Amino acid sequence: METIWFCLVAVMIAMYVVLDGFDLGAGAVHLFVARTDGERRAVLRSIGPIWDGNEVWLLAGGGTLYFAFPALYASSFSGFYLPLMVVLWLLILRGIAIEFREHVQSLVWQPLWDAVFSLASALLGIFFGAALGNVVRGVPLDRAGTFFLPLWTDFSVGKDAGGGILDWYTVLVAIAALATLVVHGALWIALKTEGALELRARRTAGRAWWGLAASVILITFVSFRIQPHLRASFEARPWGCVFPILAVTGLVGAQLMNHRQRELGAFLCSCVFIVGLLTSAAFGVYPNVLPSNSDPALSLTVSNAAAPLYGLNVGLIWFIPGMLLATGYFIYTYRSFSGKVKPD
Repeated sequence: METIWFCLVAVMIAMYVVLDGFDLGAGAVHLFVARTDGERRAVLRSIGPIWDGNEVWLLAGGGTLYFAFPALYASSFSGFYLPLMVVLWLLILRGIAIEFREHVQSLVWQPLWDAVFSLASALLGIFFGAALGNVVRGVPLDRAGTFFLPLWTDFSVGKDAGGGILDWYTVLVAIAALATLVVHGALWIALKTEGALELRARRTAGRAWWGLAASVILITFVSFRIQPHLRASFEARPWGCVFPILAVTGLVGAQLMNHRQRELGAFLCSCVFIVGLLTSAAFGVYPNVLPSNSDPALSLTVSNAAAPLYGLNVGLIWFIPGMLLATGYFIYTYRSFSGKVKPD
């Protein structure tokens, strides 16, 4: 049962990155792909009906984490307190930038909130990437299952290093995460817009793809060096190679489809890449949910971090219909707002 909940949490996090990832990416690039006020409003309209609904998956993932793995929730939310507060403020700034932009017509007002929206979206991608890097690398858990890390120290990596939330490895993962969302968001803009804006979005996605491919190759090599458990997981269960294969297929497919001007195919391939990348990371750290880089025996696992079995069984009964309702709502919403965004 603990493994089932581990998979459910991983799926919800992947769904959040896929769905909210494209509007984060659209925000990060909209100052570069949109040249006029009309084009910027078109970018905002492409995500306007759905961006806040996409964050349901973040709330659902956090709630499920609290319910299924309370020890992990307590440890991570206390140890990562500062970056979580930064993420909260970035989510707030991003939301009010979208809502406040059109309230005042001014030569200063709209550009100000456009810049806030773009910067907050880009920084969210960076912080989410750094969080993933910390989970893969591990944190210095003590015997009570707690830890504390400063935001950064000397950027060194290793159990004997001072370390911090940001080091050279987590910064690399953060850069790769931002590149992923830039490509994902640009492909969404290309899917939802027309004319010169669509063309610039496709070009941005195509150029950013090369940086994304290089960063993925680099962090894959480095991750296996920093976290030996990744290699052990794939050697013990070779069938897990299906997840990296899925990621590579999606990554290559996104560039090919984008080059052939097949916007929907390119965007769906980007979704496949993100799912494959995150499931590869989840498979690699399993059965850990938060590895310890000071002593592997102190790691939080699906066994010692999970809630009692009775609660997990009862929770699954309520979880299934709840997620079916949420999925139905999302299908209805995306079908209702399908098609290109019109200038009028």
